[in-house]
This record gives sequence, C-alpha cells and structure tokens, in this order.
Amino acid sequence: MVTNSFSQEETSQCIPLIGEKAPSFNQVSTMGNINFPMGYPEKWKILFSHPGDFTAICSTEILELAAMQEEFADLNTKIFVLSTDGLNSHLEWKRSLESIETKGKDAVKINFPLISDTDMSISKKYGMVHQYSSTTKDIRGVFIINPEDKIAAIFYYPSKIGRNLDEIKRTLIALQTVEKFNVLTPVNWEPGDDVMIPSPSTVEEAQKLEINKSDDLYNKTWYIWYKRLPRVPEE
Repeated sequence: MVTNSFSQEETSQCIPLIGEKAPSFNQVSTMGNINFPMGYPEKWKILFSHPGDFTAICSTEILELAAMQEEFADLNTKIFVLSTDGLNSHLEWKRSLESIETKGKDAVKINFPLISDTDMSISKKYGMVHQYSSTTKDIRGVFIINPEDKIAAIFYYPSKIGRNLDEIKRTLIALQTVEKFNVLTPVNWEPGDDVMIPSPSTVEEAQKLEINKSDDLYNKTWYIWYKRLPRVPEE
C-alpha cells in the first residue's frame, strides 16, 4: 500500500495551463532579485525546474544550457532555472560548473539565474512538485512563456530522465514561427521546413485555395495544405 504525507493544500496545487498568465513571483537568485515574469517585458522566457544542486543529470543540463545560452539570446529568450535549494548552494554549484569542460568545449560562464525556492512557493504555483514522486524535490518541468507573459508550452520529465534541450529550442522556434506567420507546424517540423495552414472549413475556402495553388502553396488533399515561408538571406 502506497502512502504519502501530502496535506490537502499540497495535493490541490494546479499546473498553469497553456494560454494562462504565468504565475508571478519575486525571488532571490544567483543574479540578484528576480521579478518574474513582469521584469522581462517583450521577451520570451523559459523556466526550468530541477530536483537538486550538485546532482548528475541536473549538472549536464545546466552545462548544456550554458553552451546554448547565446542561441536562446538570439531568439529573444531569457533562461531561468529553479530549485528548492538555497542561494548559497546555488552559488557554489554555479562556481563548480563554470570550471568544467564538456564535449571538448571550454568551460562556459553561466549567464542566467539559478533561483532559490526554499519555501517551495514557486514550485507549487507551477505544479512542479508531484505528490507520487517526491515531497521535497521538483519534477523536471519546463515552461515556455511568450512576450505577453502567457504559458505557451509545457514539458514534464521524470526526475531520472534528462531533458532534450534541442527539442525545447525547436519548440520555441516553432512557437515564434506560428505567432509571426499565423501558420501551423506539421509532425517532426524543423526550422526551415514548410509549414501548414488551417484546413478550409467551407467549400468556398477550399475552392479559393485551389485557385491560389502555387509552388509556395500546395496540398496533399483538400484538408492538408502546406506553405513555404520566405527564406531568410544568409549573412
């Protein structure tokens, strides 16, 4: 028989949903006080939670995030990392990570904040502590938040599985592409691939699309339409 020590308050916590305003918080971090998300207007934001400092999987994730941080910055995106460890622990862990070389790369300075959530208030707001997993450690949650401070995508990973940061970046680019061009992305879409447009809902819409078919607008059947986006000139 499985038992747990969660109170009624803890078990009633909710995960914020896609389209909902991101829960706000003001908390200390390795880069000073964080006013989230309001302190970062007109930016995309990605909030990562991790189970603990000085742990194997978390360390590989932070190192890879540091290696990719300029790529995220080029996508107008700020990175934030959260756990229930204290600030002193975060500072020591950051210092240790910044001395490690990985995959033949030089050690990299971590230019994003590690947020301390010792009272678990933020973790509960974001549903990052799951009652059948652990009472004190965060699940590996990821929240992508758009410039309007609304939840745009959510990922959850079990504590023993490392995240795929390339997939998180791909999803971010897909979200930005969908928002910019008012399109859809098909299965296994990668940046630069053709996108999709919504299926026609009337006979008239279907007929209009047929009339406008071209090399840049084509279909597989009447309800599956693809579109080629303008190519960005290489620098």
